[in-house]
Amino acid sequence: MEAGGGFRDERVPQWGAQETRELIAARGELEREAAASTGRSAKTLWEAVADTLRARGYRRTADQCKCKWKNLVNRYKGKETSDPENGRHCPFFEELHAVFTERARNMQRQLLQSESGASVKKKLKRPSGDRSYGGSDDEEDDAEATEDEKPMRSKKRNAGSDKGQQSQRTAENTRAGRSSIHDLLQDFLVQQQHMDMQWHETMERRAQERLVFEQEWRQSMRKLEQERLVLEHEWIQREEQRRMREEARAQKRDSLMTALLNKLLHEDL
Repeated sequence: MEAGGGFRDERVPQWGAQETRELIAARGELEREAAASTGRSAKTLWEAVADTLRARGYRRTADQCKCKWKNLVNRYKGKETSDPENGRHCPFFEELHAVFTERARNMQRQLLQSESGASVKKKLKRPSGDRSYGGSDDEEDDAEATEDEKPMRSKKRNAGSDKGQQSQRTAENTRAGRSSIHDLLQDFLVQQQHMDMQWHETMERRAQERLVFEQEWRQSMRKLEQERLVLEHEWIQREEQRRMREEARAQKRDSLMTALLNKLLHEDL
């Protein structure tokens, strides 16, 4: 809505609990699809999330979905790095934890597939190496060439050795990159296991605290019930004593009235 000074007030409606769960579910589904097929950019990913929410009845833009997801991830990370007892509560912790656990499994699966594919490529390259060694007979035939052809052959050998060294360096860099990725995944899995252990310990601690609280509550309710019974018994005793006093007064009043009437009758006689 345009105001008088040209200021545009755009208020984003708050996310509901069910809408947030639908966002997490849509992101988890796309995580699994992205693991199966690569090549999707971040923009198209969030547009797909917005389309999924729109199909489920929620009108959200890709930027709104992305901003909400970042907030959820920050809440999730803050919950895991803070003190479990004093940290803020993350209302969608279990849903996010399931998504990130599935992501870690997909990354580990991709790493294993890449390592297996690299081993297959190495096996396929071995016959070409054998053919290079088989060309030694041609090199012996070339040794009988003229003196003018020898410098050209030496240049070719140098070029071949440079290519071999370059390919060796490339293979070493590839192995180093794979080992670094493997180390990163191992560290991530260790951290994930540590987070799982902390979460289970927190849940167990809260369950024990809930049991202790329930026991204390039952004890306090029993004490209150006993106090109520004591007060009720005292009230009954007080009422009984009051009734007895009233009956005694009534008896005394009746006896006085009877004596007075008898005295008046005797005087009349």
